[in-house]
Amino acid sequence: MKTIGLLGGMSWESTAIYYRLINQAVSQRLGGLHSASILLHSLDFAPVAALQQDNRWAEAGELLANHAHALEAAGADCLVLCTNTMHRVADIIETGLSIPLIHIADATARHLQRLDINRAGLLGTAFTMEQAFYRDRLIGHGIDVLIPDAQQRSIVHRVIFDELCRGQIDDRSRQAFVHISQQLAKRGAEGIILGCTEIGLLIGPDDLDLPIIDTTRIHAEAAVDFVLGSL
Repeated sequence: MKTIGLLGGMSWESTAIYYRLINQAVSQRLGGLHSASILLHSLDFAPVAALQQDNRWAEAGELLANHAHALEAAGADCLVLCTNTMHRVADIIETGLSIPLIHIADATARHLQRLDINRAGLLGTAFTMEQAFYRDRLIGHGIDVLIPDAQQRSIVHRVIFDELCRGQIDDRSRQAFVHISQQLAKRGAEGIILGCTEIGLLIGPDDLDLPIIDTTRIHAEAAVDFVLGSL
């Protein structure tokens, strides 16, 4: 079995979910006492979040790249960046890396294609919703992307950083996310992309009448596909 390099901590709440999902998937596929071979480096999120807020993306990219190279040197056969937002610097991380980075947006696009979804609503941090790096990756796969209006984007961003990244679940926030998703559906969204790895803590398939695209679960499954040779 190949070894997965997890670069996490952004936030640790969702990184813990990656660890559980990957091990569950390996156990289900191989049976017995099998579990995943994982190398995990979990960063302190506060400095990374500060670099995001200050628009110092190149510096953040170099920070993550250093840790990615350390995972490769330790024996990782692939890299999984346990966050949607920091794929903003995927190109910096990949520079000089000889193992593949399994891109979360590519895995998500393939999942959407399997569901025959051509237009999807995107929820995530303001960086993910508003900047081009994520939406353009999906558009490149033929997926039309809808994002909430400015006020709704502000709500989603606040809930992610002030609540979900801190492990806080508020039913009022769940209701707000459901309402925002319903508005995206009225605009033509055929599914809702949970484009932040923490959002799955708040809403799930039972909360909406249209497909929920959980990028954390999809990304974890893509990693398992790679290490078990299913890609």
